[in-house]
Amino acid sequence: MKLINILTNLFYLLFFSSLLHLSFSSSVEEDDDYSSSLDLTAFSSPSSKNFDVVTQFGAKNDGKTDATKAFLNAWDAACASSTPSQINVPKGNYLLNSISFKGSSCKSSISFIIDGTLIANNDYNTQHWISFHEINGLNIKGGVLDAKGKKLWDCKATGRSCPTGAKSLDFDQCENIRIEDLTSTDSQMFHIAINNCNNINMKGVTVTAPENSPNTDGIHIERSKGITITDSQFKTGDDCISIGPNNQNLWIESVFCGPGHGISIGSLGRGITDEGVLVQNVTIKSSTFKGTDNGLRIKTYSTPIKGNVKDIYFLGATMTNVKNPIIIDQNYCPHNQCNKGQGSGIKISNVVYKNIQGASLTPEIINFDCSPTTPCSGLNLQNVKLSYQSGTPKCEYKNARLMSTESMRPTCQLYSP
Repeated sequence: MKLINILTNLFYLLFFSSLLHLSFSSSVEEDDDYSSSLDLTAFSSPSSKNFDVVTQFGAKNDGKTDATKAFLNAWDAACASSTPSQINVPKGNYLLNSISFKGSSCKSSISFIIDGTLIANNDYNTQHWISFHEINGLNIKGGVLDAKGKKLWDCKATGRSCPTGAKSLDFDQCENIRIEDLTSTDSQMFHIAINNCNNINMKGVTVTAPENSPNTDGIHIERSKGITITDSQFKTGDDCISIGPNNQNLWIESVFCGPGHGISIGSLGRGITDEGVLVQNVTIKSSTFKGTDNGLRIKTYSTPIKGNVKDIYFLGATMTNVKNPIIIDQNYCPHNQCNKGQGSGIKISNVVYKNIQGASLTPEIINFDCSPTTPCSGLNLQNVKLSYQSGTPKCEYKNARLMSTESMRPTCQLYSP
């Protein structure tokens, strides 16, 4: 009897042990599956509604048929969605007239996934080709914008009265925008314009236009905060990136510029609308310039308009055959329509140039032509190694107060023109 009881207890012990083991194993497997699902969903976007401009809205991808209405209808459908939505533009060529996407009534974020090429018509009389207005939450991924600007450039080259031309991609009063792997070619005017926006992140942008194409700035920024541009290339006929009035907290890193007019802050102080202008906390890091008219430039008109440019950080740049590698021009006066004697009212202060190297195409490697009425202050040169292959490099420090010239190589020949 005792033997039977012992065997019975042993049986139940083994039985419940096996159940416990199975339960634990199952629990571990479920936990592993749960962990795996967490890892997968951590980087995925929320489920979104998809809208295809071709299959759902009838856009033709032959590059000849006007697809403007189909794109607008797709936008309206996405805008009405209460959950994040995605507009898909399949491979092919899409002809678009001037088009404006408005977001004031949109209920959720929208993504544009562009696998094709958008082609502009021949209307040069509009201010913008593709514009986004009052949008909060937009992603643009991929795509080519072909603005067909050559005919307008040819007109301007003759000196005739010609239209100004359209900005290819225009953002006004937008926030929380991401642009990635977008290509803009042959813009009539600015390729990308940002005005009165917050928190725009651009990565992998490519801009191309001939070096003699007028006013084809790569990216122009005004009255905006929190703009980031990284890992992008600019080959154009004007500034690769131009930073206009009233911008704060800009970060530009790992960009290539050339041909073009370099990266410019300004021009500022042209008219009364610039009164009280402020450009502050701008960082330009790890940039490369090849064959550009300028490298790192700050420019203001010689007008009494008051304002400030301060806390500017040029950190790491490589120059190859650049005409004006480092320049501050407070007597900027295109077309000689200025009074250069009155001095600029824009105060430039706390500007750092650090780890700048390469070769200048001209002997003048540094030109600080600051205002006599509001001299530059706090200009800090650190580890600047710029050469001029045909002789001794020259530097001008006019109305400029330098904090440091640490590790300047080679030594500049100081001069006053």
